[in-house]
Amino acid sequence: MRRFAVLPLLLAPMIAWGDCTQHLQTWAQDLHPTLELATEFVVCKVNPADASQVLAVLPLMVNVDEYGQGDYGLDVLVADAVSGKVIAHSYQEAAIASDAVRFSGLTLDTARYQVAPGLRAFGVRISHTGSSRVNPFGSETLNLYVTDGSQLRQIMGQLVVSESNGEWDGVCAGEFGETKRTLAIGKPGKDGFSRLRVTEVSTGRQAVLKGEDDCEEMEVKSRTKTFNLDYDGARYGVPKELTYQ
Repeated sequence: MRRFAVLPLLLAPMIAWGDCTQHLQTWAQDLHPTLELATEFVVCKVNPADASQVLAVLPLMVNVDEYGQGDYGLDVLVADAVSGKVIAHSYQEAAIASDAVRFSGLTLDTARYQVAPGLRAFGVRISHTGSSRVNPFGSETLNLYVTDGSQLRQIMGQLVVSESNGEWDGVCAGEFGETKRTLAIGKPGKDGFSRLRVTEVSTGRQAVLKGEDDCEEMEVKSRTKTFNLDYDGARYGVPKELTYQ
């Protein structure tokens, strides 16, 4: 039986280090002089797998209006912790869309994603939040990256690791659903990269009004499914039903 090292997808604590923040504008200006940096969403931290490096995520406003709606480019980079020199980076134009379901945050995920012997990936999580009170929605997706020489490669993209939604009357009665996904890493395959197993747990809740002011909530369903993600020589393929649409 193949054994998997389970990763609970919990975020490692942010390391308090001021030096990375002073390079953010310089990196953005050097790499994308015609785009404005969305400073409220920028994240950076020391790489726990290599303290000589800094990881950073730069969201850039490609065509964003005054309300924050539009498309954001995303540059993920690895830099030298002392000099701030960029070692490798990966840019995706219009990587994030923000509309009625708005782009609401970025997080660096440095859990132990040991995808191959001697090769540890790190993650970038992208959060979206719905604007409707009676139809609440929230989603968080995960991308994985590895440093490959002077290049930074995205080896997995747009895996939804958490999602919540619902429909209610604004007072009590309604139905709500939540899905959580965790990753487990198996043994290395023939090409050196491990198979990733995704475990999905979905739960549903219902709220009903009892009497005049007693709102009762109960779980109405729970379901667990698993999916295997295999490396195809360039990246892990993620089934469409597990991606952010």
